[in-house]
Parts: sequence; C-alpha cells; structure tokens
Amino acid sequence: MRLDHITRYPIKGLSPELMEVIDLAVGEGVPHDRRFAFAQGDSGFDTAAPVWMKKRNFACLAANPKVAALRTAYDPVRQRLMLGDGQAGVEADLTTAEGRAAAAAWVTAFMGEDARGALTLAEAPGHAFTDIPEKAVSIIGLASVAALEAEMGMKLDPLRFRANFLFTGAAPWAEFDWVGREVMLGGARLRIFKRIQRCAATEVNPATAIKDAPIPLALRKAYGHADMGVYGEVIEAGRVTVGDQIIPL
Repeated sequence: MRLDHITRYPIKGLSPELMEVIDLAVGEGVPHDRRFAFAQGDSGFDTAAPVWMKKRNFACLAANPKVAALRTAYDPVRQRLMLGDGQAGVEADLTTAEGRAAAAAWVTAFMGEDARGALTLAEAPGHAFTDIPEKAVSIIGLASVAALEAEMGMKLDPLRFRANFLFTGAAPWAEFDWVGREVMLGGARLRIFKRIQRCAATEVNPATAIKDAPIPLALRKAYGHADMGVYGEVIEAGRVTVGDQIIPL
C-alpha cells in the first residue's frame, strides 16, 4: 500500500491544497489543516476561549454548498490568504485585523443569504476546526471510493471526502480493519481509532458546487453504514511523503 495524495484544507469547508511532503507531530493533525474557519455571525465562537463546535456554526459544504466554488491559497510563511470564485477575489494579509476583516467581508458577500450575519475569519492558537473534537488525520483507500462508484454507477471525485491521505494497493474497505490498531504512515506511527461517518457535505460536487450524488444514502443502501475512511491519531512523529508505504502493525 502506498500513499497517493497528501491534502490539507487550510480553511474549513473550502478548497484543498496538495502537498508532496509533510511532517506530522504527536497529537496533531496535518500542519495548517483546518487552521481557519469562517464563523457564522450567530455561532458564538470565541477565539479567546476556543472550544470544538459543530460544523454548521461555520461556512461548510453540508449547509452551504456554494462555498465549493471558492478557490483558496494560503501562504503560512507570509500569512497571506487568497480567495476567489473565478471572476473576483481578494488577497488578505492575515497579520492585520484589516486583512482578516476584508477576507471575511468578501466571503460574507459571496455567500449572500447563506451567511447568518457577518462572518468572522476565526483562528485560535492550537485549535483546529475539524469535524470531531479529537485532533486526527483522515485516511481513505482509493479502492473504497472505486467500490462506491461501482455501486452508484457514477464517477466520484475523491476530493468529495476531504481526506488528508489517499492511498492505493489495498482491497476496498481494508482501512476499516485497522480500527483499534497502529499503522506506519511513512515515518509516522498512527493509532487508528474511528471510522468516518459521512454527511451531506459529500453530496456536493467539488467541481460544480452542486449537490449531485446522495452519497450517505448510497452507502447505507449498499453497505448498511454511511462510513468512508478512518481517523488516526499521531502517536509517533515523522515525515510523510507521497509514495511512502502504509504498513499496518
């Protein structure tokens, strides 16, 4: 089994960035993954006292499919964020309150009625805007995606599932057998602790921003569950590179 893709999502719900190599730290996720989120005006998220909150408190695909049309790029060295929809956009300096406000105002205007008040670009040191409270990485076998494609009779972009790691070389659903076990992912060791239950976010086509595939329903009908992929906790730090082996222990 070998790693085919490494992906991070700097802003919760928005577009991915493909990586060639990353360094995983113990108890952390992929660096800069879900570092930011656009908090809805009624979310009550407090950057001074951050706590995990459900995804619908933020701009997210499950509730706001149109954000799939946004393309983003984040430079963690210069702390610059670029946002655009193919016609207009903004480049924001995230070291300044003015830059953060400009990014939030642009996305608020883009979302229109989907924005529940003025959005805020949320960030809190040490906090990640993930779908579960635990800090983890997500892993999916491309054979599992292919099996679901065959069941549904349609092509599915693996980016619908927003995983950090996609791998090849295993049977469909092999990753489910890793729950409760450890695996080596490149130079890092992970404890696989949970399957990932899928929601309406996967129904959104990342290329068109349209809901066009009832994936949770299709999973339940075909397999009796709505799961795709697994979560892993980093228990031994290490470097991970595209092409590395994945070895269950």
